[in-house]
Amino acid sequence: MPLTEIAIRGAQPREKSYKLPDGGGLMLVVNPNGSKWWRWRYYRNDGRENMVSLGVYPVVTLKMARQRRDEARRLLVQGIDLSAKRQSEKDALTDTFEAVAQEWLAVLQRPAAGSARNPIADVTLAKKRAWLEDFVFPYIGKRPIRSITPAELLKVLQRIEGRGIYETAHRVRGHVFRYAIVTDRAERDVTVDLRGALAPVVTTNRAAITDPSRIGELLRAINGYHGQPATKFALKLAPLFFVRPGELRKASWSEFDLDRAECRIPALRMKMREQHVVPLSRQAIALLHDLNVLTGHRQLLFPSVRSVTRPISENTLNAALRRLGYSKDEMTCHGFRAMASTCSRREKRATRGRSI
Repeated sequence: MPLTEIAIRGAQPREKSYKLPDGGGLMLVVNPNGSKWWRWRYYRNDGRENMVSLGVYPVVTLKMARQRRDEARRLLVQGIDLSAKRQSEKDALTDTFEAVAQEWLAVLQRPAAGSARNPIADVTLAKKRAWLEDFVFPYIGKRPIRSITPAELLKVLQRIEGRGIYETAHRVRGHVFRYAIVTDRAERDVTVDLRGALAPVVTTNRAAITDPSRIGELLRAINGYHGQPATKFALKLAPLFFVRPGELRKASWSEFDLDRAECRIPALRMKMREQHVVPLSRQAIALLHDLNVLTGHRQLLFPSVRSVTRPISENTLNAALRRLGYSKDEMTCHGFRAMASTCSRREKRATRGRSI
C-alpha cells in the first residue's frame, strides 16, 4: 500500500531501524534517532541488487522522493547506474588538482604514523599554500589532476617565471602530483616531462667568512662590540652554537642544562621538526653564566629592548655585523653555520691527508 504524508509524519522511532515501503522499490527508513531516510532498491543491469539514498524527510517530501525514483529508473533504462553516476561525480570533485593539493597540505600538518616527527612549521605551510593559491589554483585548480598535461602545467609555471620568481616555479612543480600517484588519483608524474623546460635556479650561498685568519679578526671584533648586551652575547654565542639564526634568537632558558653542558632545542623550533641537542663548550657555558645574570629571570636569553616577551630580530644581529664593518656580502648571521661547515670539511681533509 503506498505511503501517505500522514503515515510518514506519524511513524515513530523504534529500538531498531525499520522500513515503510511505498512501491516500485521506494521505501522510507525510520531510524532509532528519529531521522527518516528515503531509499530506493533496484536491480542493476548485471542483475545484482543495489540500494541508493534519495534524501531525508521532510526536506525531501513524498512527492519529491517519487520523482527522484522515477528519474533514477529512466537513467537505468539508458544504461546509467545512479550509484555509479554519483560515485563518478564525487570522484570528479575529489580528484581535482585543488582537492588533491588541499589534502596534501593537510597531510603535511600531521606527523607520520609511528613517527615522533612533528608537522612542518606553520610559516612553511603558509608559504606552500600561498604558492598554490596565488600561482596554480586559478588556472588548473578545478581540472581533474589525472587529465592535466605537461604542456598545460608548463604554461602555469611559465607564468610564475614571468614574474621573475624562478625558485618558486621549481618548488611548485611535482609535490602534488607525487601525492596524487600514491593516493591513486594519477597514473604518473607529468612534471618529469618538464625537466629542462624551466630556467635553472642560481643558488647563492650565505655570505660567510671562512678564512681562519679572518675568522680570528671577526671574533676579536665581536668581543669589542659596544651595543645592547643581548645582541653582544648573541654574536658571541653564534660561532659557538652554529645553529640557525631563528633557533639562536628564540632560545629559552628552559632549553639549557648547564650542568650537563647541553642545549636541547625542541622540535617545533627546528626546521626539520626534530629535537636537536647542542653540546656546550666551556667558553659557551662561561658566556651563558654571565648572560644569566642579565636575562636569567626572563624566559628568553635574548629579549628585545621593545618587549621582553619577544626575541631580538635577525636584522638586529645583521645590523650589528654591519656596525662592526662587515658588509652583507662578507658576513651574515646565517653565515656562522657556513663558517662551521667549511672549517669542518677543511679539517677532515687535512686529517685524512696526515693519516696517509
